[in-house]
Amino acid sequence: MHKKNLTAFLKTLQLLPGEITACKTMPAQEAEFGPWPQINPQLTNALKELGIKELYLHQTKAIDMALAKKNVVVVTPTASGKTLCYNIPVIHSILENHSSRALYIFPTKALSQDQLAEINAITNKIDMPISTCTYDGDTPPNIRTKVRAAGHVVVTNPDMLHIGILPHHTKWIKLFENLRYVVIDELHTYKGVFGSHMSNVIRRLKRVCSFYGSNPTFILCSATISNPAELAEGLIENHVELITNNSAPRAEKHVLIYNPPLINKNLGIRASSLAATADIAAQAIANGISTIVFTRSRLNVELLLTYIRENLKRLRVDENLVSGYRGGYLPKERRKIEKDLKSGKILGVVSTNALELGIDIGSLSLAVIHGYPGSISSAWQQIGRAGRRSGHSAAILVASSAPLDQFIATKPNYFFGGSPELARINPNNLYIYVDHVKCSAFELPFAQDESFGITNPEEVLEYLSQYEVLHFAGSRYFWQSDSFPAQNMSLRSATNENYVIIDVTEGHKPRVIGEVDRPSAPMLIHPEAIYFHDGKSYQVIELDTKGMRCYVKSVSVDYYTDADLATHLKVLDIFTEKGNWGLGEVLLTFRPTVYKKIKLMTHENVGYGHIHMDEDEMHTTACWIKLEKKFTDILGEERLSTGLLGISHLFRAIAPLFLMCDRGDIRVHSMVRDPMFSAPTIYIADNVPGGVGLADGAFALKEKLIDAAFEAIESCPCSDGCPACTGAFGATMNAKGPTMALLEILRSQEDLK
Repeated sequence: MHKKNLTAFLKTLQLLPGEITACKTMPAQEAEFGPWPQINPQLTNALKELGIKELYLHQTKAIDMALAKKNVVVVTPTASGKTLCYNIPVIHSILENHSSRALYIFPTKALSQDQLAEINAITNKIDMPISTCTYDGDTPPNIRTKVRAAGHVVVTNPDMLHIGILPHHTKWIKLFENLRYVVIDELHTYKGVFGSHMSNVIRRLKRVCSFYGSNPTFILCSATISNPAELAEGLIENHVELITNNSAPRAEKHVLIYNPPLINKNLGIRASSLAATADIAAQAIANGISTIVFTRSRLNVELLLTYIRENLKRLRVDENLVSGYRGGYLPKERRKIEKDLKSGKILGVVSTNALELGIDIGSLSLAVIHGYPGSISSAWQQIGRAGRRSGHSAAILVASSAPLDQFIATKPNYFFGGSPELARINPNNLYIYVDHVKCSAFELPFAQDESFGITNPEEVLEYLSQYEVLHFAGSRYFWQSDSFPAQNMSLRSATNENYVIIDVTEGHKPRVIGEVDRPSAPMLIHPEAIYFHDGKSYQVIELDTKGMRCYVKSVSVDYYTDADLATHLKVLDIFTEKGNWGLGEVLLTFRPTVYKKIKLMTHENVGYGHIHMDEDEMHTTACWIKLEKKFTDILGEERLSTGLLGISHLFRAIAPLFLMCDRGDIRVHSMVRDPMFSAPTIYIADNVPGGVGLADGAFALKEKLIDAAFEAIESCPCSDGCPACTGAFGATMNAKGPTMALLEILRSQEDLK
């Protein structure tokens, strides 16, 4: 076939069914350089040998502040040279004092590997030996000893710092005695539950540093968010200097939003966004255009990989030019994919947000994003993955049928002109806080009047002492439990336990092919579920919940499975009320009940099965709105029930945009007759024990939530309700009218006047 270049390929997109709702060209920008910083001559020469003869203005400002021992946060776009903002002061400090140490913290293993290569490129040009090492779950045991003893720069991730370094600080004396810099990259990812945990990990880190007599300077880097200084200061609990002006050059980039065609105008049903994404990506790869495809879930990675490979075969192109990349792949698989991308051996990759961050995977010309990723900052990170080294590049956002996607597709000015989000954390969430106080007490005894970060942990220490977790003696609290506290908690989910996926297709040769975190297991690897790995399908034949093992067999099927979760909610305590709105503590119970078999490509429901697993429960915070009887009587019970279903779907989709959280961080639940209030009630709950402030945020933003939900459903082109505005069930119940009527009622209730 005759191959088109990127410009010609973009023109062919106008021929697609559906609509290009936005096409914005980001103009090129000239570089602005700053004065060369006062650094060691060896480092200056090494940089110049690498072709770095000038530094951008934002780089020189950040370097000067770091050298002056000022905490600094750098907020500039992808590919603006943030890495040098910390590599230069770190290497300079080691050249000036060979005992100096630095700790680099990156949110993913892949990013850690890439940053190691970047700093090594500089240190290899310097005569003095500077040891830079990664220390994560993939590091072999024999290498770990060397890292502890001789690592000048230790590159790790929050999970390893939490469970592998801080609890064993006595093995890291050289690091903590001489720690000059702590680098925290991708600051914007530390929000919600993960950010709340991370803030406590930093409290523990600073406490250990203080014990060994060091006081490191923090250098933080972030993509564009609207409160970077607030987030950075909340994370490290110290003042930070803020640098936001990007002085790096920028090549021209085209950003398009594509909305698949309506195939049923009355129902508002659109053609599959998965199929559209796969078609665009396959056509690009077939034309020799290096492409990265982003999607939101592991399952979608495998579905897209399957569809793209099928399309490439039809185009008579090697199907192995594209690979998957997601959590659950084994370390060797991930490293090979990263290497093949850089070398050009493969032209395409399908990924979750594992590759969203600053990993250098070479020169990619096109980013195709399947569905709005849930936040503006995340979307622009993914868009920035194309054109990191090349000039002309493009990104295409393919809208799904989700309400937010359709809202953005029909109102693209919001996407291009809207302010990126506020990142929220609550490090004093009692569940999270107590766990980290326990971890910190295991690391070092607490003095009776000692602080933990900026907090006073006295009440928690006394509580733990009463339950004989700690022992109070000589004005200090000592750890006395047999358990190892960090092992029993995860920074990213309710538990750090993972199920191991074991392929037993060949009974005599079982092999581990991946892993799934425990909270996701009931939905993804329940018995008879279809599990995808590297584009191949497996069926779960047994789930060993005690041994944390999942046994699968290779199967050839034309469907995937999708589980449903039954949820119940009970109010335990009311913190505050305002009119018909309230905020308080609730008990959530949930259990997977049935799974559907969904046909590949057509997405038809071709069967179902029952799931028999134990119920789980969680205490958390929630806000709620009750509906007054005089209004709901107007609707009638059937329309009321339908309207509640539609509003729940809208809140579930739209609330994360205002609360700046991931979709999985909240739960939305409604009841036609709530037993607590004897009235129809809608709840928005934190999906984490104790909550991280999301329910509080929803309570504060109640009017905006209702207005945005109304705007989203009003702008939907369907007539009676569709999967985008009222959800899949609502679409079968003509839910649009009742949902809009109920939203009008919510607007008119006394407390919203």
